Amino acid sequence: MELAQAVGHSIPWYCFGYPLSIFFIVINEFCERFSYYGMRAVLVLYFKYFLRWDDNFSTAIYHTFVALCYLTPILGALIADSWLGKFKTIVSLSIVYTIGQAVMAVSSINDMTDQNRDGNPDNIAVHIALSMTGLILIALGTGGIKPCVSAFGGDQFEEHQEKQRSRFFSIFYLSINAGSLISTIITPILRAQECGIHSRQQCYPLAFGVPAALMAVSLIVFIAGSGMYRKVQPQGNIMVQVCKCIGFAIKNRFRHRSKEYPKREHWLDWASEKYDKRLIAQTKMVLKVLFLYIPLPMFWALFDQQGSRWTLQATTMDGDFTVNPILIIIMVPVVDAVIYPLIQKCKINFTPLRKITVGMFLAGLAFIAAALVQVQIDKTLPVFPAAGQTQIRIINLGNSNADVTFLPDLQNMTVLPMESVNDTALFRIPLVYRIFTTVPNASFFYFQCSEDVTQLRYVEDIQPNTVHMAWQIPQYFLLTCGEVVFSVTGLEFSYSQAPSNMKSVLQAGWLLTVAVGNIIVLIVAGASKLSEQWAEYVLFAALLFVVCIIFAVMAYFYTYTDPSEVEAQLDEEEKKKQIKQDPDLYGKESEAVSRM
Repeated sequence: MELAQAVGHSIPWYCFGYPLSIFFIVINEFCERFSYYGMRAVLVLYFKYFLRWDDNFSTAIYHTFVALCYLTPILGALIADSWLGKFKTIVSLSIVYTIGQAVMAVSSINDMTDQNRDGNPDNIAVHIALSMTGLILIALGTGGIKPCVSAFGGDQFEEHQEKQRSRFFSIFYLSINAGSLISTIITPILRAQECGIHSRQQCYPLAFGVPAALMAVSLIVFIAGSGMYRKVQPQGNIMVQVCKCIGFAIKNRFRHRSKEYPKREHWLDWASEKYDKRLIAQTKMVLKVLFLYIPLPMFWALFDQQGSRWTLQATTMDGDFTVNPILIIIMVPVVDAVIYPLIQKCKINFTPLRKITVGMFLAGLAFIAAALVQVQIDKTLPVFPAAGQTQIRIINLGNSNADVTFLPDLQNMTVLPMESVNDTALFRIPLVYRIFTTVPNASFFYFQCSEDVTQLRYVEDIQPNTVHMAWQIPQYFLLTCGEVVFSVTGLEFSYSQAPSNMKSVLQAGWLLTVAVGNIIVLIVAGASKLSEQWAEYVLFAALLFVVCIIFAVMAYFYTYTDPSEVEAQLDEEEKKKQIKQDPDLYGKESEAVSRM
């Protein structure tokens, strides 16, 4: 192993050609993702079974939380690029993040409000308030550091280390999914444990507490590598400058809308009267990429339903296993080391934007597969009453007919007796009446056995789920392949197309597409009013296919730029301008260099 120490603070230690500092960043990301995905793995189940919310409301709150997690990166990017810098921003918001995870763990302690010790919280509002507070703090923390960590890792490389930087983003994404894999296996197991002081319940405090501990470890590891990092100082409130530049260009163009004024090459050039050429050029680069991001939220609208609709789909199936993180661990190195080189040998120009297009198409196919699985599940599900109805099931265990009268409207029903069965055999109930009624205040009679029970017989009232979870593997495989070529490429593309002082801002723009995607889920699911889940899956797939075509057209006309080359050209132009203004400047610089 070769280690080389940097001279000064601008060049880091190296290990196998990579800055040693990135190993602290990768470990930090692994622990942070373990914390986030571990908590998120049981979140919708916590809503449904602990807070007693229904499926639709649990799904809505889940996607609202995820959307908030990906809206706050804008705030984190502003703080990092304009005020604290990436390092201090990551440390500060990680503390907020850790506190939020701890509050979430406390909110799930059942005994905290279980005064009568019956196993149920007596004041559910307290648990809701604490859990919402915890989720808001987590959203601020995880969202705030998202654009900073990946961009901070990219800052550790020299300009000539493009290959190493590209490989870093793959390793970085691999660490994300390694943390996700382990956490999504461990936290459901922790949740299944029984814990409590007064009553034994599913152990949500442990399932949320372990992710909180890992977040604390993540913070400690990141701080431990402080002396090795290359820390780029913030260069002022660049986002405010960009917004002012755009606003002035629009206003100035409107003022000079008459035909007597000559047209300019780009509408942002109308800001040249007030803002320098460098800021205008950098703003052009950012807006060009952000425009390309417009169709991307639809991918995330489908992808993030893994934690809501697909999780709830799995609860109606037979089996128990974790798929997506395992496939990610396998597919990232396979795609990076095998698939891409093979495509390159076939002389196919598989550009980043083409990779993103393929990822969107694969995600659409995944939802088609999910719809086909849902059709099979629906065939095995019992018939449930519709809204405003009550289901009454009557079983006649006697030897003669049983007459049942429903009050107040005196509806009569005759239930035939069961067929004879062996005492030791399991038996099915041949005659069960299902009654869907909307009768309010109906009265029913029941009988209680007063004699000793000598024998119990098992009766299967509702058949267990028969569609195995393994049928979800095709949809997860397709979605995982789409994620690998879409998300890893997106991270690298965002960094490579960003000006030097706007890395975090453009990373935040990429993450903002995830937030909009989750908002799309809320809008589409609420507006569609589809009664069948498979139809909703098909709807989302169709929308993504349409968006995929639109993005492919936009990508075809996109021109790749090298921000460092553009900025170097601007530096040269500024230098020539200074020499022209002060001819003696070049001679003074040459003299100063010769004396050194």
